[in-house]
Formats: sequence, C-alpha cells, structure tokens
Amino acid sequence: MSGTRNAKLGDFLRVRRAALSPADAGIATHGSPRRVPGLRRDEVARLAGVSVNYYTRIEQGEHHHLSGSVMEAIAGALRLNDIERLHLQRLAWPAQVVRHRAGPERVRDSVIALAESATQQAVYIVGRRTDMLGGNRLGFALLGLSPDRRPNLARHIFLEPAMRDLIVDWNYWARHVAGYLRMTSVEYPDDLLMAELISELGLKSPEFEEFWNTQPVADCTHAVREFKHPLVGHLTLSEEIVRLPDSSGQHIIFNGAAPGSESAERLKLLDSLVS
Repeated sequence: MSGTRNAKLGDFLRVRRAALSPADAGIATHGSPRRVPGLRRDEVARLAGVSVNYYTRIEQGEHHHLSGSVMEAIAGALRLNDIERLHLQRLAWPAQVVRHRAGPERVRDSVIALAESATQQAVYIVGRRTDMLGGNRLGFALLGLSPDRRPNLARHIFLEPAMRDLIVDWNYWARHVAGYLRMTSVEYPDDLLMAELISELGLKSPEFEEFWNTQPVADCTHAVREFKHPLVGHLTLSEEIVRLPDSSGQHIIFNGAAPGSESAERLKLLDSLVS
C-alpha cells in the first residue's frame, strides 16, 4: 500500500462495523463480554475472507488498488444494501467518479410545464443540493410554501420548526435527507455549495450532526409519506421520483393518493384552498 490515505473510506467502514451487531452478522458470542460496539476488525476480516492486517490497513485509510471482489466481500460482510455498496465503491475508487459540472442549476421550461400540468398530485422539482427549482401549485402548498419561494429543502427540513409538525415521521425523513446529501457529496466532490450546505447544517442542527456522524447513505426513491397538514389534516401519499437523465442530479417528485381515498379528497381540498 502507498502512503496516500483515504480517510472517508476508513471512516465509513468504521462506523458501519460499529453499527452491525454480531447477531446480525451471524457471529456467535456465547455471552462473552465485548469491549467494542458492533463487530471487531478481525470479525469483519474473517467474514470478508481477507487477512486482519489487510482489512485494518484499509480501515485506517491507507490507499490501495482494491479489487472489485475485495470490495464486494467487505460490503457483504457489513451487510450493505445496493445504495451503500455504490457509495463504498465511490469512496474506494474516487478517481473513477465522473466529474460533473458544479455550477448553478437551471431547470428547463418544459420540465416546469410538466410539473404544472399535473392537477391531482403535488409535484415539485428538486436539484442535486435539494434546492427547490419549481413545481405545481399543490406541490408548494403541500410543503407550506408560497409559489414564489424556492428554499433549499434540506435546510428547510432541518431548520424550519414548522416542518417537524408537517412531516409525521420527521426523524426518518430527516435522516434520509442527510443520507442523500452524503451520497451526493461524493458523487459531486467539486460542488463547493454542497460542501457549504453540509457545513452549515452541521453547525446549526444538532440532529443533522448526529445523523451525519452515523454515515447514512440514501438515494431518492419511491416511498409512502405522511403529512399532518395545518389546512387539511392527515395525508398519506405515495411518492414517486423521476430522475432527469440529462440534468445532473435533478428530480421530479410526485406525491399522490389513490382516487377516491380520503387523502385524495384532502389533496383536492388543499388545491381549492390555495387556488
């Protein structure tokens, strides 16, 4: 191994090792006391089929031309999901990360028109840093925003007190946002505004700092969201994500409910209240 160090890779492995219990990894402890939380380095090494010294040096951040098979073995030992495996690969081979242009984001007029054409769903467009780039009237109303506001949604979720009342499972959603920012910050390593956002949230939000230190990794995926809206009450909405393939990091987020359901009727009511 060379003298070049990869601290981000080592930090990720250490936190994930500490978070995985012996029982979850299929390791019998026979009730013996343990001095460290989670797995020991030698246990991860054994599960991955590598030497303890080799794994220790990886975790200490010493750079090496790691093979794909070794990374897969370590990912399997740590029970990483597909998104976490992708994140691990980006950390292990940062030179292979495609360097995207990190300038100001622009959303095409046709994308705005697509969002505004949806009349029965709350729709908003989010950039790679979670900046709100546009949406339809119902999308802004769902988040308690006026159509002329374009906040950064990560900042809004962590620093705006009203969001804790609006989002039923705020902790889960906020942790997911922190995980998305971690993954995206590795995908866009040259984005200084992303780095400034993460630094600001770490300084201003104890919850963000706590989540960030657990090394969460998440992507924008479909989900079921629950809201306690101040105008129309409880909403259970299905969230679907459309990633724009030719606009780096931009997503269209659709929130809707089954036709005829109580939540669908409440969405209609919300739309009528803000029209």
